[in-house]
Amino acid sequence: MPARPLLSMLLGLTLIATAARASDLDDCNADVPVPAPAAKALAEAYWLDARTLQWPGLKLQAGERLRLHHASSAAMRAAAGEAVAGADGAVELVPSAAPLPVRFRFIGDGPRFALAGGVDVAALLREQLLLVHEAADGRVLAATGVQIAGALDDRYAAAERVTDFGAHPARAQTRFAVWAPTAQRVLLCRHAGPESPAIAVEAMHLDAATGAWRAELPGDLSGQSYRYLVDVVTPTHGRVRNLVTDPYSVALTADSQRSVVADLASRALKPKGWDVAPRPTRVKAATDQLIYELHVRDFSISDATVRPAWRGKYLAFTESASNGMKHLQALSRAGLTDVHLLPVFDLASVPERGCKTPTVPQATADSDAQQAAVMAVAADDCFNWGYDPWHFNAPEGSYATDPLQRVVEFRAMVMALHKAGLRVGMDMVYNHMSAAGQAPKSVLDRLVPGYYHRLNAKGEIERSTCCDNTATEHRMMAKLMIDSAALWVREYKIDSMRFDLMGHQPREAMERLQKRVNAEAGRPVQLLGEGWNFGEVANGARFVQASQLSLNGSGIGAFSDRGRDAARGGGAGEGGDDSVRRQGWLNGQVYAPNALANAKPEELLGTADMIRVGLAGSLRGYELTTWRGEKKRLDAIPYGDQPAGFASEPGEVVNYVENHDNQTLFDINTLKLPRDTSREDRARVQMLGAALVAFSQGVAYFHAGQDILRSKSLDRNSYDSGDWFNRLDWSYQSNHFGSGLPPRQDNYGAKGRDWELARERLADASIAPGPAEIAWARDVFRDLLRIRTSTTLLRLPSAAEIKKRVSFPGSGAGQNPVLVAARIDGRGLGGYKAVMTLINVAPMAQVLELPAEARSAWALHPVQRRGADERVRREARFTKGRFEVPARSAVVFVLE
Repeated sequence: MPARPLLSMLLGLTLIATAARASDLDDCNADVPVPAPAAKALAEAYWLDARTLQWPGLKLQAGERLRLHHASSAAMRAAAGEAVAGADGAVELVPSAAPLPVRFRFIGDGPRFALAGGVDVAALLREQLLLVHEAADGRVLAATGVQIAGALDDRYAAAERVTDFGAHPARAQTRFAVWAPTAQRVLLCRHAGPESPAIAVEAMHLDAATGAWRAELPGDLSGQSYRYLVDVVTPTHGRVRNLVTDPYSVALTADSQRSVVADLASRALKPKGWDVAPRPTRVKAATDQLIYELHVRDFSISDATVRPAWRGKYLAFTESASNGMKHLQALSRAGLTDVHLLPVFDLASVPERGCKTPTVPQATADSDAQQAAVMAVAADDCFNWGYDPWHFNAPEGSYATDPLQRVVEFRAMVMALHKAGLRVGMDMVYNHMSAAGQAPKSVLDRLVPGYYHRLNAKGEIERSTCCDNTATEHRMMAKLMIDSAALWVREYKIDSMRFDLMGHQPREAMERLQKRVNAEAGRPVQLLGEGWNFGEVANGARFVQASQLSLNGSGIGAFSDRGRDAARGGGAGEGGDDSVRRQGWLNGQVYAPNALANAKPEELLGTADMIRVGLAGSLRGYELTTWRGEKKRLDAIPYGDQPAGFASEPGEVVNYVENHDNQTLFDINTLKLPRDTSREDRARVQMLGAALVAFSQGVAYFHAGQDILRSKSLDRNSYDSGDWFNRLDWSYQSNHFGSGLPPRQDNYGAKGRDWELARERLADASIAPGPAEIAWARDVFRDLLRIRTSTTLLRLPSAAEIKKRVSFPGSGAGQNPVLVAARIDGRGLGGYKAVMTLINVAPMAQVLELPAEARSAWALHPVQRRGADERVRREARFTKGRFEVPARSAVVFVLE
């Protein structure tokens, strides 16, 4: 598009407005262009606050100077040895004694410079900027762009208090507001319907105090679609005109092409009974949560008892008589409290209309034909996990029967789950976006280029999270995250939240978010997330992270890899022979070695101690006698280069052995257990993993299908593996092991051994369970839920109570590492006087002799006395201080 004259931004006005021209209407109807390859524009300097800049590594010699050149047309050039060309002017910088702000500590110390007095910072921020190291005669010695987040946060701090971003329809008028402080011009494009041509283009006004552009139009414009037409300077493409959706969109047209004006309080957007529908109230403390992680499409796409038009959709949850809903209802009756949905806000990877369904051929269990068919259409099929957010505040449209019905159908799903007694949690993905820069699916970076994303020392977007990282340490990105979370709690009755890669976000921002959502809900909204410590923010490089070691005392939960890795063996990223060789406590380390294993006995002893760490809630201050006979706090026991104990309170640890990431527990056990392990024992090992989670202090977290031996045919990363590798069978006939070799993507590493190992096992017909094993696991899992729900000692609410009441008989030097027991004292609390949990992972019965318990009247837990595990009913015994635990069994005894 040819450049057009632009209003000078150097006017000292409180409000700046730009009139719309007839040609602007044509631009409102233009398709979003695919940009040419971006230039690599260096931005090594940092604007620290409204007046101060720093260029790390810069050294000025006598007679040299530093100037900030600017140009509204974005046509500047700064060639070494020549004078800057194309600038509208330059601002002299002088040495500054201002301290380095804490938020910029990662850039290191060095000389800082201040803008000369009287400079209009707001005007400069709307232009192309080059910081130039010049010789006395003006020749360029070096030049760089400037990272502007610090200046924007300082200059527009008032924007954090703005409460009306987005579109707000009312009977008398409809208001629009968007934050775009660096834009030279913003217009509002309006359309009568979701796909009709633009009917009007409206001038918007810039509020110089906040950087917000606003328009107020007469009447209720609900149902109209809109976009913003933004003239702005970018680091890579110069001055551009962007046609962009609203980052605060609450409704969208199909495939998120336009924002839609919508009042979420409107009756038209509420299913019948929404305002008065009751909500589950079983969770009193964070440790009461029993969570089931579920993907919306997985839930029903293969369920023949759901009407075809609703399969894979929100409305499938309203089919109360379907097999899937009967399954969830049964789990709820057993004690499950929460269903956590994989990402359900608007995502970029699934077409909302016209997605493709692969034709998967009938082939052998170890064939590569199935994955080839799935991956041939993966880019355009109907499936993705959804960790590629596009718009944070609107439900994903591919899960609706019509994308325009996404709001009301999402709410219908929430109502149905609440009616089943289940709270609804969401997977919140704020740490990255699906796109940035001038990419067509970029929103934030096309409104305020260079602000919303975290940049490296050269000004390039960091991608440690796999995608374009956001910078929630920046004021308005944190605000967007917090405003969004509050909206989901307020408008969709979300009860709890799980944050993807939460360690990439500041603890301070997460604590503000916690306070805000609690206020919106009028009750605690439990927060938990992935507190992994990696990337450019690792070890607090840029801020105090919301990571495992930094969250203690916050009340926010973090997933624990301590018990997970000890139970499963190895770590999250293993491949090749390690997938088999590195056995865990559940699947045979030392006591049942597979053909490749070479673990030493002391390794199993250390693993058993790590299992106890998990059972004790991974609490920093809890003391354990280790297998070496040393009494140590858990934060003094090493877990790699970190302490094993990281939480201050049990609500800050989330225990799990399986979730959507990595192989399912059944699949990892398929790789690690000895090949001749029977189907029955494979099912038993699966339930030992579930028991470990159910018996651990903290929050209990399970993956959907873990209770029915779910397999993904050994796929380690099924995010884009289609319905075929992610299926669930609520008829309990198959766990889908042997659906073919998993996709080459992410499963063909480690010198090709992954597929070779997978092929060997998939071809083994003795591994896949039958309906009998699946039904047994299902019923035992429900017993475990009933035990945890009815036994408050398994979910103590405080570290003080855990330290006082939890002990590990049989631990310490001379322990039997295949039998781990935990005793919880209940005196003074009412209910059981004590509880003893015992997990025997060995393929033969084990005995724990405790002479001090000889006079106690321990009895099998009431749930297990009539439970689904016949082996436990028949063989688990207590006699005069002697606990007998059957092979591969989890047993609970109680003192009544």
